Amino acid sequence: MTDSAAWAAPVAAAPLDALVAVPGSKSLSNRYLVLAALADGPSRLRGVLASRDTRLMAGALEALGTTVQPDGADWLVEPAPVHGSVGVDVGLAGTVMRFVPPLAALADGPVRFDGDPEAYARPVGPLLDALRALGVRVEDRRHTGRLPFTVHGHGQVGGGQVDVDASGSSQFVSGLLLSAARYDQGLVVRHTGPTLPSLPHIEMTVATLRGAGVTVDDSRPGIWSVRPGPIAGRDVRVEPDLSNAAPFLAAALAVGGQVQIPGWPAQTTQPGALLPEIFTAMGGTAELVGDVLTVRGTGTVHGVDLDLRAAGELAPTLAALSCLADSPTRLRGIAHLRGHETDRLAALAAEITGIGGQVEQTSDGLVITPRPLHGGLWCTYADHRMATAGALVGLVVPGIRVQDVATTAKTLPDFVGLWTTMLGTGAQ
Repeated sequence: MTDSAAWAAPVAAAPLDALVAVPGSKSLSNRYLVLAALADGPSRLRGVLASRDTRLMAGALEALGTTVQPDGADWLVEPAPVHGSVGVDVGLAGTVMRFVPPLAALADGPVRFDGDPEAYARPVGPLLDALRALGVRVEDRRHTGRLPFTVHGHGQVGGGQVDVDASGSSQFVSGLLLSAARYDQGLVVRHTGPTLPSLPHIEMTVATLRGAGVTVDDSRPGIWSVRPGPIAGRDVRVEPDLSNAAPFLAAALAVGGQVQIPGWPAQTTQPGALLPEIFTAMGGTAELVGDVLTVRGTGTVHGVDLDLRAAGELAPTLAALSCLADSPTRLRGIAHLRGHETDRLAALAAEITGIGGQVEQTSDGLVITPRPLHGGLWCTYADHRMATAGALVGLVVPGIRVQDVATTAKTLPDFVGLWTTMLGTGAQ
Protein backbone atom coordinates (compact mmCIF):
# COMPACT_ATOMS: atom_id res chain seq x y z
CA MET A 1 0.00 0.00 0.00
CA THR A 2 1.33 3.44 -0.90
CA ASP A 3 1.54 6.34 1.53
CA SER A 4 -1.20 8.17 -0.40
CA ALA A 5 -3.61 5.23 0.09
CA ALA A 6 -3.26 5.27 3.87
CA TRP A 7 -6.15 6.34 6.09
CA ALA A 8 -5.92 9.89 7.43
CA ALA A 9 -6.60 9.46 11.15
CA PRO A 10 -9.03 12.18 12.29
CA VAL A 11 -7.97 14.68 14.94
CA ALA A 12 -10.45 15.31 17.76
CA ALA A 13 -11.47 18.95 17.80
CA ALA A 14 -13.48 18.79 21.03
CA PRO A 15 -13.93 16.63 24.14
CA LEU A 16 -15.82 13.42 23.50
CA ASP A 17 -19.30 12.39 24.57
CA ALA A 18 -19.96 9.04 22.96
CA LEU A 19 -21.63 5.68 23.50
CA VAL A 20 -19.80 2.93 21.59
CA ALA A 21 -21.26 -0.56 21.30
CA VAL A 22 -18.37 -2.92 20.57
CA PRO A 23 -19.14 -6.36 19.13
CA GLY A 24 -18.62 -9.70 20.86
CA SER A 25 -15.34 -11.03 22.20
CA LYS A 26 -13.18 -12.82 19.66
CA SER A 27 -11.53 -14.86 22.39
CA LEU A 28 -14.85 -16.09 23.76
CA SER A 29 -16.43 -16.53 20.32
CA ASN A 30 -13.68 -18.87 19.14
CA ARG A 31 -13.64 -20.87 22.37
CA TYR A 32 -17.42 -21.34 22.17
CA LEU A 33 -17.11 -22.40 18.52
CA VAL A 34 -14.52 -25.10 19.29
CA LEU A 35 -16.53 -26.50 22.18
CA ALA A 36 -19.72 -26.42 20.09
CA ALA A 37 -17.96 -28.46 17.40
CA LEU A 38 -17.01 -31.10 20.01
CA ALA A 39 -20.36 -31.08 21.82
CA ASP A 40 -22.90 -33.89 22.01
CA GLY A 41 -25.66 -31.68 20.61
CA PRO A 42 -26.30 -28.43 18.75
CA SER A 43 -25.40 -24.98 20.12
CA ARG A 44 -26.72 -21.47 19.58
CA LEU A 45 -24.12 -18.73 19.97
CA ARG A 46 -25.70 -15.32 20.46
CA GLY A 47 -23.84 -12.10 19.72
CA VAL A 48 -20.82 -13.97 18.32
CA LEU A 49 -18.25 -11.69 16.74
CA ALA A 50 -18.47 -11.76 12.94
CA SER A 51 -14.89 -10.96 11.95
CA ARG A 52 -12.10 -12.48 9.92
CA ASP A 53 -10.77 -14.50 12.87
CA THR A 54 -14.14 -16.02 13.78
CA ARG A 55 -14.96 -16.74 10.14
CA LEU A 56 -11.62 -18.51 9.82
CA MET A 57 -12.50 -20.57 12.88
CA ALA A 58 -15.92 -21.41 11.49
CA GLY A 59 -14.31 -22.34 8.17
CA ALA A 60 -11.80 -24.60 9.91
CA LEU A 61 -14.50 -26.40 11.87
CA GLU A 62 -16.68 -26.79 8.78
CA ALA A 63 -13.72 -28.31 6.92
CA LEU A 64 -13.57 -30.88 9.72
CA GLY A 65 -17.28 -31.72 9.45
CA THR A 66 -19.11 -29.26 11.72
CA THR A 67 -21.98 -27.17 10.35
CA VAL A 68 -21.99 -23.47 11.26
CA GLN A 69 -25.17 -21.72 10.15
CA PRO A 70 -25.96 -18.01 10.65
CA ASP A 71 -29.43 -17.34 12.06
CA GLY A 72 -29.88 -13.60 12.21
CA ALA A 73 -27.33 -12.34 14.73
CA ASP A 74 -26.86 -15.86 16.11
CA TRP A 75 -24.68 -18.71 14.88
CA LEU A 76 -26.09 -22.25 15.02
CA VAL A 77 -23.48 -24.98 15.37
CA GLU A 78 -24.25 -28.63 14.59
CA PRO A 79 -21.41 -30.98 15.56
CA ALA A 80 -20.43 -34.06 13.56
CA PRO A 81 -17.67 -36.67 13.66
CA VAL A 82 -14.30 -35.07 12.91
CA HIS A 83 -13.02 -36.06 9.48
CA GLY A 84 -9.66 -35.58 7.85
CA SER A 85 -8.06 -35.42 4.40
CA VAL A 86 -8.76 -31.68 4.43
CA GLY A 87 -6.91 -28.36 4.63
CA VAL A 88 -7.38 -25.59 7.19
CA ASP A 89 -6.62 -21.93 6.51
CA VAL A 90 -5.63 -20.26 9.79
CA GLY A 91 -5.12 -16.84 8.20
CA LEU A 92 -3.30 -14.83 10.88
CA ALA A 93 -5.51 -16.10 13.71
CA GLY A 94 -3.54 -17.51 16.62
CA THR A 95 -6.68 -19.10 18.06
CA VAL A 96 -7.27 -21.09 14.86
CA MET A 97 -3.60 -22.05 14.57
CA ARG A 98 -3.45 -23.28 18.19
CA PHE A 99 -7.00 -24.38 19.12
CA VAL A 100 -7.79 -26.49 16.07
CA PRO A 101 -4.78 -28.90 15.85
CA PRO A 102 -5.70 -30.72 19.10
CA LEU A 103 -9.22 -31.15 17.68
CA ALA A 104 -7.80 -32.26 14.31
CA ALA A 105 -5.94 -35.01 16.16
CA LEU A 106 -9.38 -36.63 16.55
CA ALA A 107 -9.93 -36.72 12.77
CA ASP A 108 -9.89 -39.88 10.68
CA GLY A 109 -7.11 -38.66 8.41
CA PRO A 110 -4.53 -35.93 7.78
CA VAL A 111 -5.37 -32.25 8.31
CA ARG A 112 -3.01 -29.73 6.71
CA PHE A 113 -2.68 -26.29 8.30
CA ASP A 114 -1.49 -23.20 6.43
CA GLY A 115 -2.11 -19.46 6.63
CA ASP A 116 -1.03 -15.94 5.76
CA PRO A 117 2.66 -15.30 5.12
CA GLU A 118 2.82 -13.27 8.35
CA ALA A 119 1.54 -16.29 10.28
CA TYR A 120 4.70 -18.26 9.39
CA ALA A 121 6.55 -16.28 12.06
CA ARG A 122 4.09 -17.16 14.82
CA PRO A 123 5.31 -19.95 17.11
CA VAL A 124 3.34 -23.17 17.43
CA GLY A 125 6.14 -25.66 18.15
CA PRO A 126 5.39 -26.32 21.84
CA LEU A 127 1.81 -27.28 20.97
CA LEU A 128 2.91 -29.61 18.17
CA ASP A 129 5.49 -31.20 20.48
CA ALA A 130 2.77 -31.76 23.09
CA LEU A 131 0.61 -33.52 20.50
CA ARG A 132 3.55 -35.70 19.50
CA ALA A 133 4.08 -36.61 23.16
CA LEU A 134 0.45 -37.79 23.18
CA GLY A 135 1.14 -40.12 20.25
CA VAL A 136 -0.16 -37.88 17.46
CA ARG A 137 1.90 -37.79 14.28
CA VAL A 138 2.68 -34.21 13.18
CA GLU A 139 4.73 -33.13 10.16
CA ASP A 140 6.21 -29.62 9.92
CA ARG A 141 9.01 -30.05 7.44
CA ARG A 142 9.49 -26.52 6.14
CA HIS A 143 10.09 -24.70 9.44
CA THR A 144 10.22 -26.75 12.62
CA GLY A 145 7.50 -25.50 14.93
CA ARG A 146 5.94 -23.18 12.32
CA LEU A 147 3.37 -23.26 9.56
CA PRO A 148 2.66 -25.14 7.38
CA PHE A 149 2.20 -28.41 9.23
CA THR A 150 0.02 -31.52 9.01
CA VAL A 151 -1.71 -33.32 11.86
CA HIS A 152 -2.30 -37.00 11.05
CA GLY A 153 -5.38 -38.01 13.01
CA HIS A 154 -6.52 -41.59 13.40
CA GLY A 155 -9.90 -41.13 15.04
CA GLN A 156 -8.91 -40.91 18.69
CA VAL A 157 -6.29 -39.64 21.13
CA GLY A 158 -5.39 -41.61 24.24
CA GLY A 159 -4.71 -38.55 26.36
CA GLY A 160 -3.04 -38.85 29.75
CA GLN A 161 -0.40 -36.35 30.84
CA VAL A 162 1.64 -33.87 28.83
CA ASP A 163 4.12 -31.07 29.51
CA VAL A 164 4.12 -27.86 27.49
CA ASP A 165 6.19 -24.70 27.66
CA ALA A 166 3.56 -21.97 27.27
CA SER A 167 5.98 -19.07 27.85
CA GLY A 168 5.41 -18.00 24.25
CA SER A 169 1.61 -18.14 24.35
CA SER A 170 -1.09 -19.20 26.79
CA GLN A 171 -2.96 -20.47 23.72
CA PHE A 172 -0.80 -23.62 23.79
CA VAL A 173 -2.47 -24.58 27.07
CA SER A 174 -5.95 -23.45 26.03
CA GLY A 175 -5.79 -25.37 22.77
CA LEU A 176 -5.01 -28.62 24.57
CA LEU A 177 -7.66 -28.07 27.25
CA LEU A 178 -10.48 -27.34 24.80
CA SER A 179 -10.31 -30.80 23.18
CA ALA A 180 -9.13 -32.73 26.24
CA ALA A 181 -12.55 -34.05 27.35
CA ARG A 182 -12.82 -35.90 24.04
CA TYR A 183 -9.53 -37.75 24.61
CA ASP A 184 -9.91 -41.30 25.96
CA GLN A 185 -8.27 -40.60 29.32
CA GLY A 186 -8.86 -36.88 29.40
CA LEU A 187 -5.72 -34.81 29.88
CA VAL A 188 -3.42 -33.37 32.52
CA VAL A 189 -1.50 -30.38 31.14
CA ARG A 190 1.55 -29.11 33.01
CA HIS A 191 3.23 -25.81 32.11
CA THR A 192 7.02 -26.16 32.32
CA GLY A 193 8.30 -22.76 31.17
CA PRO A 194 9.74 -19.87 33.18
CA THR A 195 6.79 -17.53 32.61
CA LEU A 196 3.10 -17.88 31.82
CA PRO A 197 1.63 -14.87 30.01
CA SER A 198 -2.06 -14.04 29.67
CA LEU A 199 -3.23 -16.28 32.51
CA PRO A 200 -6.77 -14.74 32.32
CA HIS A 201 -7.13 -16.33 28.88
CA ILE A 202 -6.50 -19.77 30.39
CA GLU A 203 -9.00 -18.93 33.15
CA MET A 204 -11.43 -18.00 30.36
CA THR A 205 -10.88 -21.40 28.76
CA VAL A 206 -11.49 -23.18 32.06
CA ALA A 207 -14.68 -21.19 32.64
CA THR A 208 -16.05 -21.99 29.17
CA LEU A 209 -15.27 -25.67 29.67
CA ARG A 210 -17.08 -25.75 33.00
CA GLY A 211 -20.01 -23.94 31.43
CA ALA A 212 -20.26 -26.82 28.96
CA GLY A 213 -20.32 -29.39 31.75
CA VAL A 214 -16.65 -30.41 31.59
CA THR A 215 -14.86 -31.21 34.86
CA VAL A 216 -11.63 -29.21 35.18
CA ASP A 217 -9.27 -29.15 38.17
CA ASP A 218 -7.04 -26.05 38.18
CA SER A 219 -6.30 -26.05 41.92
CA ARG A 220 -2.53 -26.50 41.40
CA PRO A 221 -0.58 -23.58 39.86
CA GLY A 222 0.52 -24.37 36.32
CA ILE A 223 -1.35 -27.70 36.16
CA TRP A 224 -4.78 -28.31 34.63
CA SER A 225 -6.63 -31.63 34.70
CA VAL A 226 -9.60 -32.28 32.39
CA ARG A 227 -11.69 -35.41 32.92
CA PRO A 228 -12.97 -37.29 29.87
CA GLY A 229 -16.67 -36.95 29.21
CA PRO A 230 -19.37 -35.28 27.15
CA ILE A 231 -19.36 -31.60 26.19
CA ALA A 232 -22.83 -30.07 26.33
CA GLY A 233 -24.33 -28.07 23.50
CA ARG A 234 -25.20 -24.59 24.74
CA ASP A 235 -27.37 -21.56 24.17
CA VAL A 236 -24.95 -18.84 25.22
CA ARG A 237 -24.43 -15.09 24.71
CA VAL A 238 -20.97 -13.75 23.93
CA GLU A 239 -19.71 -10.83 26.03
CA PRO A 240 -18.55 -7.63 24.28
CA ASP A 241 -14.84 -7.64 23.46
CA LEU A 242 -13.34 -5.57 26.27
CA SER A 243 -9.90 -5.36 24.67
CA ASN A 244 -11.48 -3.93 21.51
CA ALA A 245 -13.13 -1.34 23.76
CA ALA A 246 -9.69 -0.19 24.94
CA PRO A 247 -8.84 2.35 22.20
CA PHE A 248 -12.28 3.94 22.45
CA LEU A 249 -12.04 4.32 26.22
CA ALA A 250 -8.45 5.53 25.93
CA ALA A 251 -9.68 8.25 23.58
CA ALA A 252 -11.48 9.90 26.50
CA LEU A 253 -8.17 10.24 28.35
CA ALA A 254 -6.31 11.45 25.28
CA VAL A 255 -8.65 14.29 24.32
CA GLY A 256 -10.98 14.69 27.30
CA GLY A 257 -14.69 14.07 27.74
CA GLN A 258 -16.32 10.68 28.20
CA VAL A 259 -16.82 7.41 26.35
CA GLN A 260 -19.36 4.81 27.45
CA ILE A 261 -19.36 1.09 26.62
CA PRO A 262 -22.68 -0.76 27.14
CA GLY A 263 -22.83 -4.45 28.02
CA TRP A 264 -19.76 -4.33 30.29
CA PRO A 265 -19.90 -7.49 32.44
CA ALA A 266 -19.83 -7.22 36.23
CA GLN A 267 -17.58 -10.30 36.31
CA THR A 268 -15.46 -11.62 33.47
CA THR A 269 -12.29 -13.54 32.67
CA GLN A 270 -11.40 -11.12 29.85
CA PRO A 271 -8.09 -9.26 30.36
CA GLY A 272 -9.88 -6.05 29.42
CA ALA A 273 -11.45 -6.11 32.88
CA LEU A 274 -8.25 -4.39 34.04
CA LEU A 275 -8.95 -1.28 31.96
CA PRO A 276 -10.93 0.74 34.55
CA GLU A 277 -8.09 0.40 37.07
CA ILE A 278 -5.42 1.18 34.47
CA PHE A 279 -7.18 4.23 33.08
CA THR A 280 -7.75 5.56 36.59
CA ALA A 281 -4.01 5.29 37.26
CA MET A 282 -3.35 7.18 34.01
CA GLY A 283 -5.46 10.17 35.06
CA GLY A 284 -9.03 9.26 34.14
CA THR A 285 -12.04 8.08 36.09
CA ALA A 286 -14.09 4.94 35.52
CA GLU A 287 -17.62 4.20 36.69
CA LEU A 288 -19.77 1.12 36.09
CA VAL A 289 -23.49 1.78 36.42
CA GLY A 290 -25.58 -1.25 35.56
CA ASP A 291 -23.81 -2.68 32.53
CA VAL A 292 -22.50 0.64 31.17
CA LEU A 293 -18.86 1.53 31.80
CA THR A 294 -18.06 5.24 31.57
CA VAL A 295 -14.47 6.44 31.34
CA ARG A 296 -13.84 10.18 31.66
CA GLY A 297 -10.68 12.15 31.03
CA THR A 298 -9.37 15.69 30.94
CA GLY A 299 -6.91 15.39 28.08
CA THR A 300 -4.01 15.02 30.54
CA VAL A 301 -2.49 11.55 30.66
CA HIS A 302 -0.07 10.35 33.35
CA GLY A 303 2.70 7.86 32.79
CA VAL A 304 2.56 4.58 34.72
CA ASP A 305 4.58 1.48 35.53
CA LEU A 306 2.46 -1.53 34.54
CA ASP A 307 2.99 -5.27 34.63
CA LEU A 308 0.87 -6.46 31.70
CA ARG A 309 1.78 -10.14 31.97
CA ALA A 310 -1.91 -10.97 32.35
CA ALA A 311 -3.12 -8.58 29.66
CA GLY A 312 -0.51 -8.19 26.94
CA GLU A 313 -3.14 -7.55 24.26
CA LEU A 314 -3.75 -4.15 25.88
CA ALA A 315 -0.13 -3.08 25.33
CA PRO A 316 -0.52 -1.42 21.88
CA THR A 317 -3.34 0.82 23.14
CA LEU A 318 -1.50 1.68 26.34
CA ALA A 319 1.76 2.33 24.49
CA ALA A 320 0.00 4.71 22.13
CA LEU A 321 -1.68 6.49 25.02
CA SER A 322 1.62 6.66 26.92
CA CYS A 323 3.38 8.58 24.18
CA LEU A 324 0.76 11.34 24.79
CA ALA A 325 1.43 11.37 28.55
CA ASP A 326 3.13 13.95 30.80
CA SER A 327 5.71 11.50 32.19
CA PRO A 328 7.43 8.24 31.17
CA THR A 329 5.71 4.85 31.14
CA ARG A 330 7.17 1.38 31.61
CA LEU A 331 5.23 -1.63 30.29
CA ARG A 332 6.55 -4.92 31.71
CA GLY A 333 5.86 -8.63 31.41
CA ILE A 334 5.14 -8.60 27.67
CA ALA A 335 8.15 -10.28 26.06
CA HIS A 336 5.71 -12.77 24.51
CA LEU A 337 4.31 -10.00 22.27
CA ARG A 338 7.33 -10.52 20.04
CA GLY A 339 5.50 -13.63 18.75
CA HIS A 340 2.07 -12.10 18.08
CA GLU A 341 0.66 -10.97 14.71
CA THR A 342 3.98 -9.16 14.40
CA ASP A 343 6.79 -8.41 16.84
CA ARG A 344 4.60 -5.88 18.62
CA LEU A 345 7.41 -4.50 20.78
CA ALA A 346 9.61 -3.74 17.77
CA ALA A 347 6.63 -2.43 15.79
CA LEU A 348 5.49 -0.06 18.54
CA ALA A 349 9.03 1.18 19.09
CA ALA A 350 9.49 1.80 15.36
CA GLU A 351 6.22 3.62 14.80
CA ILE A 352 6.33 5.81 17.92
CA THR A 353 9.98 6.70 17.23
CA GLY A 354 9.10 7.42 13.61
CA ILE A 355 6.77 10.25 14.62
CA GLY A 356 9.21 11.80 17.10
CA GLY A 357 8.69 9.73 20.24
CA GLN A 358 11.27 7.98 22.37
CA VAL A 359 10.98 4.26 23.08
CA GLU A 360 13.44 1.76 24.48
CA GLN A 361 12.86 -1.97 24.26
CA THR A 362 13.68 -3.90 27.42
CA SER A 363 14.01 -7.64 27.86
CA ASP A 364 10.30 -7.90 28.67
CA GLY A 365 8.65 -4.70 27.52
CA LEU A 366 8.94 -1.03 26.63
CA VAL A 367 9.92 2.26 28.25
CA ILE A 368 8.15 5.19 26.59
CA THR A 369 9.35 8.75 27.24
CA PRO A 370 7.00 11.43 25.87
CA ARG A 371 8.48 13.77 23.28
CA PRO A 372 6.89 16.26 20.85
CA LEU A 373 5.25 14.25 18.09
CA HIS A 374 4.63 14.99 14.42
CA GLY A 375 2.56 13.50 11.63
CA GLY A 376 3.68 10.67 9.43
CA LEU A 377 2.88 7.21 8.11
CA TRP A 378 1.99 4.71 10.86
CA CYS A 379 2.63 1.17 9.63
CA THR A 380 0.42 -1.65 10.91
CA TYR A 381 2.33 -4.86 9.97
CA ALA A 382 -0.99 -6.64 9.23
CA ASP A 383 -1.73 -6.24 12.97
CA HIS A 384 -5.17 -4.99 13.98
CA ARG A 385 -4.02 -3.59 17.32
CA MET A 386 -1.22 -1.61 15.66
CA ALA A 387 -3.87 0.01 13.46
CA THR A 388 -6.09 1.07 16.37
CA ALA A 389 -3.01 2.34 18.24
CA GLY A 390 -2.21 4.62 15.30
CA ALA A 391 -5.77 5.93 15.24
CA LEU A 392 -5.49 6.78 18.95
CA VAL A 393 -2.30 8.79 18.46
CA GLY A 394 -3.95 10.51 15.51
CA LEU A 395 -6.66 11.97 17.75
CA VAL A 396 -4.04 14.35 19.15
CA VAL A 397 -1.26 14.47 16.54
CA PRO A 398 -2.25 15.98 13.17
CA GLY A 399 -1.11 14.24 10.03
CA ILE A 400 -1.05 10.60 11.19
CA ARG A 401 -1.78 8.31 8.25
CA VAL A 402 -2.54 4.69 9.16
CA GLN A 403 -1.37 2.16 6.59
CA ASP A 404 -3.80 -0.72 5.93
CA VAL A 405 -6.43 0.28 8.49
CA ALA A 406 -8.59 -2.49 6.99
CA THR A 407 -6.52 -5.00 9.00
CA THR A 408 -8.80 -4.10 11.93
CA ALA A 409 -11.41 -6.41 10.35
CA LYS A 410 -9.49 -9.25 12.00
CA THR A 411 -11.39 -8.61 15.24
CA LEU A 412 -13.30 -5.32 14.85
CA PRO A 413 -15.36 -4.99 11.68
CA ASP A 414 -16.08 -1.37 10.66
CA PHE A 415 -13.53 0.09 13.05
CA VAL A 416 -13.34 3.25 10.95
CA GLY A 417 -17.11 3.70 11.12
CA LEU A 418 -17.19 3.21 14.88
CA TRP A 419 -14.21 5.58 15.34
CA THR A 420 -15.64 8.40 13.25
CA THR A 421 -19.07 7.98 14.86
CA MET A 422 -17.43 8.30 18.28
CA LEU A 423 -15.96 11.63 17.19
CA GLY A 424 -19.26 12.83 15.72
CA THR A 425 -18.85 16.33 14.33
CA GLY A 426 -15.95 17.02 16.68
CA ALA A 427 -13.23 15.95 14.28
CA GLN A 428 -10.89 17.75 11.91
